[in-house]
Amino acid sequence: MSEKIQPRHLGRKAMLYVRQSSAFQVSHNLESQKLQYAMQTRLHDLGFSDIEVVDEDLGRSAAGIEARRGFERMVAEVSLGRVGAVAAREVSRFARNSRDWQQLVEVCRIVDTLLVDQEMVYDPRLGNDRLLLGLKGSLNEYELDLLRQRSLEARRAKARRGELIVMAPVGFRKSEDRRLEKDPDRRVQEAIRLVFEQFEKIASVRQTLLWFLEHDLQLPAVAGNGEVRWKRPVYGTVYQILTNPAYGGAYAYGKSESRTHLVGGELRYREHRKPRAQWQVLIPKAHEGYVDWAQFERIQGMIHGNVIIPGGRSGPPRSGKALLGALLRCRRCATKLTIKYSGRGGQFIRYSCHRGHMDKGLPRCIDFAGDPVDAAVGAQIIRVVQPAAIEAAIIAYRNEMQKQDEVLGAFERELEAARYAAQRAQRQYDAADPENRLVADELERRWNQALEHVREVEARIAQHHIGLAQVPAATAEEFSALADQLEEIWEHPETDMRLKKRIVRSLIHEIVVDIDQHACEIVLIIHWKGGLHTEVHVPRRRRGQHGSQTAPETLDAVRMLARICTDDFIANVLNRNGRRTGYGNFWTRERVTTLRSYHDIPVFSAENSTQEGWMNLTDAARSLGISQRTLRLAVEHGELSAEHPLAIGPWIFNRETLQSKAALELVERVRTRRTDPAIPLDQQALFD
Repeated sequence: MSEKIQPRHLGRKAMLYVRQSSAFQVSHNLESQKLQYAMQTRLHDLGFSDIEVVDEDLGRSAAGIEARRGFERMVAEVSLGRVGAVAAREVSRFARNSRDWQQLVEVCRIVDTLLVDQEMVYDPRLGNDRLLLGLKGSLNEYELDLLRQRSLEARRAKARRGELIVMAPVGFRKSEDRRLEKDPDRRVQEAIRLVFEQFEKIASVRQTLLWFLEHDLQLPAVAGNGEVRWKRPVYGTVYQILTNPAYGGAYAYGKSESRTHLVGGELRYREHRKPRAQWQVLIPKAHEGYVDWAQFERIQGMIHGNVIIPGGRSGPPRSGKALLGALLRCRRCATKLTIKYSGRGGQFIRYSCHRGHMDKGLPRCIDFAGDPVDAAVGAQIIRVVQPAAIEAAIIAYRNEMQKQDEVLGAFERELEAARYAAQRAQRQYDAADPENRLVADELERRWNQALEHVREVEARIAQHHIGLAQVPAATAEEFSALADQLEEIWEHPETDMRLKKRIVRSLIHEIVVDIDQHACEIVLIIHWKGGLHTEVHVPRRRRGQHGSQTAPETLDAVRMLARICTDDFIANVLNRNGRRTGYGNFWTRERVTTLRSYHDIPVFSAENSTQEGWMNLTDAARSLGISQRTLRLAVEHGELSAEHPLAIGPWIFNRETLQSKAALELVERVRTRRTDPAIPLDQQALFD
């Protein structure tokens, strides 16, 4: 026994720390585990009787990144003075970083705890032992860094040759010569190729995803065991296919990096994608891709062009009403104009240049309504497109038919795969022993499930054929008529705004806009793609002119309500009934006042209302001496006449109506109505 071990050490327990750095080592390096657990014998030989094994950190690295609960528990026990010695096969098992190692040594020095490995016993209170422990800790950390550096250099050298393939993306497999080759499954190839084809037609990752979801098409994905699984696509799946250089036939390495962050006192890894200029390796034409490299680069430019940049690109075409988003530039300050929507549902558009005012405190430049400008530019687009409208319509029709053929082809490939799976399940069922019901029942269930999938795909194909049969074939005469109706189609409210915006952006590079105050015009200079320019003058509405009018039924309601109600009350009643102004705004007292003034509707006056004989339901019922409910029912049954302009609002009566013969008969009938109880009082039971 070592002379460093004293009775005070033996009176406390010893803790044996067992650790391996990865799950692979835990599963395969079993001999190392046995050697570490065998350290219990050495501790017994040193005189320790109470030995606790700490092996919670099996499969965790000691580099300082991962949290080690076992190590933390061991340090806590040492800090409480309960441990006489901590042991490990090699001291590198305790820690591979200076922070944890120095913490353990310092705590052991303070509470007089020994450190034990397979070679010797260390007393941290002795200067020589503490120096030796410090050197071993530094060497352990350096050894780990050296091993990591050698491994990384080997990986980088292999990557520079294009031979380092960590995991093949879906649609590829590793070949024997350490290259990527296409998956031999034709269904997988066609599905991935269809993603690229649809994106080039739609020019939006999200719209490509929605197209697949609309037609109920699946995409392949690589499972954890490396097998291909078909599933409903999500945005990440489509985006990863469109942006992975492997599909363009290129080999890329070092596209991302791991950054270390301190979260809650613990180190965490986070993956960050790097710009292409910082990739470590990029080898175009390294293998056969699903698209050529030039096409892949064009697709990346389209995706990058969809990114929204304030003051620059506004992203892909969207369904908003503004036709000229990201195309208008102020002639005065060269800033892109922004879009403002107002009214109910954003039905009114305004283009404004206010970035200089917001960012630099400069005066506001220009601001104008968007509808007349959009209409003027739309007319120019029709003028340019109409000569080639017939040819464009024929091409669009062919593209649509081709798109339907692609959907049908995807369904047929899925049906072929489903039938193969059903036949395979049948062969497995036939090969099983029928007396072994535990196996036969499961195989029969799988066979039935595969047959059910076949029927589902066949039903989808049949439904697709029905949909195609309902679309009549177009003729050349119909295309000629379509060209003549191009303007009507362009202005139709059901025309897709995203399609219109794509047409505008494909033809127009930019529109420089200014306002001529003297002529009260909006001056547009359209810069067409190709170098031509067109100047368009759009009349601007003068102050006081309005582009929208209040609904006639709302105006009639205000005219009737003004006889008995104030403007405040009228505004509340209109809002409660869901009525809005011509611009889609809520009603206020000021807006009701403006509406009355414009249409010469007299303001409510109690004196005028009394003089003219107008009253509401409450006043009318009080005047007749009957209940409000009785009077309202008489009006609803047609016995008396009254006005009720809004469903949720007051009734309006006139004195002449209340003095009519029908009103007098109603009052007399109410007064002479029998009011005696149905049961005489002497026969009614009373509660004591």
